Amino acid sequence: MEAKQLLLWRNLITILLGVAVFAAKTILPTPIDKTLTVFQAFFLTIGALFSKPYGATKVAAVGAALTAVTRPQLAPLTAIFALLYGLLTDVLVNKLKVASPDGRVEAGRATAAASVSTSITGVLSYYFSVHVLGVLPRAPILEIAVLTAGIISGALGGYLASVVWNKALKNFSGKVRCLSI
Repeated sequence: MEAKQLLLWRNLITILLGVAVFAAKTILPTPIDKTLTVFQAFFLTIGALFSKPYGATKVAAVGAALTAVTRPQLAPLTAIFALLYGLLTDVLVNKLKVASPDGRVEAGRATAAASVSTSITGVLSYYFSVHVLGVLPRAPILEIAVLTAGIISGALGGYLASVVWNKALKNFSGKVRCLSI
């Protein structure tokens, strides 16, 4: 494939990942969509690995744009927290060296990157909802639930992303040129 075709495929898949984030977020009712973020963690981690640089941020931007259309009253906050989530995922995937030079993904590092980015975003979003907007009451049990759900959902999403990535790499090795190069 030539460079323009690779870029087109990379952008198309990044958009599809963003649509998947949107679908996963809107299928689940609130507040479950805020705590069960395993699908978002999975798709953002795949995006970070697939479309460098800032793949997760691009995936999050697509998901946020679509979510803003369906929930316009929360559009600015949706955009801010989605972009933060994507950017944190990109930075952590890069800094933790989740992908090795041969393209394989280290499951523990992917799990850590997704877990930390999900937890930070969840806690900041919860803090903003409670202390800045005042739309939620302060409840220590809820705070612990948000943090715990963020850690578990992020870890599961990151781990699943590593499994899927490595399986795809194994199955497509030698058949197609890697699009993330």
